[in-house]
Amino acid sequence: MDFEIFVHGEKAAELKPVTSGAAPDFTLLDLKGNEIRLSELKKTVLISVFPNINTRVCSLQTKHFNQEAAHHPEFDFLSISNNSAQEQRQWCAAEGVDMTILSDDGSFGQAYGLLMETGPLKGRLARAVFVIKAGEIVYHEILKETSEEPNYQAALDAAQ
Repeated sequence: MDFEIFVHGEKAAELKPVTSGAAPDFTLLDLKGNEIRLSELKKTVLISVFPNINTRVCSLQTKHFNQEAAHHPEFDFLSISNNSAQEQRQWCAAEGVDMTILSDDGSFGQAYGLLMETGPLKGRLARAVFVIKAGEIVYHEILKETSEEPNYQAALDAAQ
């Protein structure tokens, strides 16, 4: 299924994201340099994807899921952007956020079909949320408008 992505109402990209079936495996580094591999996580995984940690909506999304992670130790929460690890560390320090944030080297974006290849956010990830249970995508939300927040409750409900 094709998804059109908009930035403030202007079409910016067209994507063909993976939205069901087996979740593509990936290995990315966390902010401490540790490898995090999806297939090695045993809990239900909620993946929050966003274009740029240093923007308002991405910041709100990450803070919201950080708060939820504190209340849901039964899930693994991963936040993924293609900001550098240094940018992510600086943001976490400034905002007092302590959660698993991964810097995409492009492999995640390619595997999930979320890398925007045109428009003003070329090279950035589209905003999305996935819930993975036993290696399968059981929930996805690909936001058509990058300036909108995801449906947090729907993602949490799917993870239950």
